[in-house]
Amino acid sequence: MHFPVSGVECPFWLPVLVAFLIALLTTPAGVSGAFLLLPFQMSVLGFISPAVTPTNLIYNVVSTPGGVARYIREHCLVWPLAWTIALGTLPGVFLGAVIRIRYLPEPRHAKVFVGCVLLYLGTRLLLSRRSPELSAPAAGSATFECEGKRYSFRPGVLAAVSVAVGIIGGIYGIGGGAMIAPFLMSVLGLPARVAAGAALFGTLLTSIAGVAIFETLDRVRFSMGAAVRPDWLLGVLFGVGGLAGSYCGARLQKHLPERWIRLFLGCLVVGLGLNYAAQLLNGGK
Repeated sequence: MHFPVSGVECPFWLPVLVAFLIALLTTPAGVSGAFLLLPFQMSVLGFISPAVTPTNLIYNVVSTPGGVARYIREHCLVWPLAWTIALGTLPGVFLGAVIRIRYLPEPRHAKVFVGCVLLYLGTRLLLSRRSPELSAPAAGSATFECEGKRYSFRPGVLAAVSVAVGIIGGIYGIGGGAMIAPFLMSVLGLPARVAAGAALFGTLLTSIAGVAIFETLDRVRFSMGAAVRPDWLLGVLFGVGGLAGSYCGARLQKHLPERWIRLFLGCLVVGLGLNYAAQLLNGGK
């Protein structure tokens, strides 16, 4: 099958199958899997133009509602936490899209920063085996209860972190869940079920905004001739597979021990950080 926008040639079922497997594995940890889909598109399918970023975001738009809906049905979505993340990442993703188009058509060196952050968060996640119950919330904190325990977060701090994550998500087209989820679990000490639902919700809204931003920038010719219009057909096929995978993954999560989820996400994030570092050392992009 030929995809004219991206120039990709592959069987129609391949994007669906790959996205399903990625979402099935990553959704229980609150990650959409877009950061795994991006290198697949670039290295396997040969889709290397800046348009790969919004195409990756289309995958998030179509795939994450299944997981979000499941977390809502199971009352695992803490709305103040989810909206803080979403409202922080939205302005960030706009800045990230502008940076991606104008200054980082091949954003190799920015991976140094991203890789270091991921290594830090992944290491903390692997070392922190338990989610501590809140003893005394700091001033200005928002509190909530989950499974009989009390937790808190500072909205201002989380919003600032979310802006930074949104910028990275806008540059790479990954939605930001790979950074928000381990931050919530390792730094804030939140349980995996709470972190997963909030991270996926933020990823969904950020990705919708990101696709709209890239489409708008392409229409006003902000890209100065670069191909930034997403490949909708390819993105939707990825999204269909991801939608089924994210729903199944969210349903699977309640049957998995918290320590397994933390271990899996920690290894995934550390591996991604090391991969970014290796690409830079090898002169890759």
